[in-house]
Amino acid sequence: MNTPITLEKPPFILREGTAPLLISMPHVGTHLPAAIAARVTDEARHVPDTDWHLETLYDFAAELGASVLIATHSRYVVDLNRPPDGSSLYPGQSVTGLCPVDTFDDTPVYLPGQEPGDEEVQARREAYWRPYHEALERELMRIRAKHGVAALWDAHSIRSVLPRFFEGKLPDLNLGTGKGSSCDERIVRAVFEVAKTAEQGGYTAVLNGRFTGGYITRHYGRPAQNIHAIQLEMTQSSYMQESLPFDYLPATAAGVQPYVRGMVEAMLAELRPA
Repeated sequence: MNTPITLEKPPFILREGTAPLLISMPHVGTHLPAAIAARVTDEARHVPDTDWHLETLYDFAAELGASVLIATHSRYVVDLNRPPDGSSLYPGQSVTGLCPVDTFDDTPVYLPGQEPGDEEVQARREAYWRPYHEALERELMRIRAKHGVAALWDAHSIRSVLPRFFEGKLPDLNLGTGKGSSCDERIVRAVFEVAKTAEQGGYTAVLNGRFTGGYITRHYGRPAQNIHAIQLEMTQSSYMQESLPFDYLPATAAGVQPYVRGMVEAMLAELRPA
């Protein structure tokens, strides 16, 4: 099925900062355009696979002077952290696609016969995916031109238990650097040192484990060009309710937020132009 694209709202919000840091939030969007919402299941209308409340969790971004790029549309419209050709980031493992047709629980996103066809996938890529990535690239170039170096922090969260993707409970703080390709090792060491201190608060941390960084981290992290990228995939249980109504839990979030901020601050502190 191929439905024409109608932009009901801008595909992203960019808040320009003063520091050499851009925080990207590609999966926080919840908007489903009316033409798509009419074709999805009741479950999918709740957009359960959203990276909920990251704007609140990262409310320290403005204080740090960071730029923030925020997606407005649900990942069910298009997944901004997938390659534009839809190729798998984790060959041989279960993944969702550029325009997902199944949820993280492996249930259908669309009603029978309502899945997007190739023409619609291409149109969504042009309408939603491309503008976000063009804005991301422009902002990184602006930051590097101003500071001589740029840092990209790709912020994500996920339910802590998802049998489709991994066994048992996921570590709370999953740092990814494309297995070392997207960020200078010195910066990564400083960030991971902070992550390891989170064990004192009862959180677990891993570097380049199940999540090694998605398309954004791998594509934009160019240490040789003074652009360093790190992805953080957090368990949602560490700051929010993982099932409907997906509420933010301030008391719970207060435990993990200082470590998140500490990791971001460590990245900033280690930035040095070549």
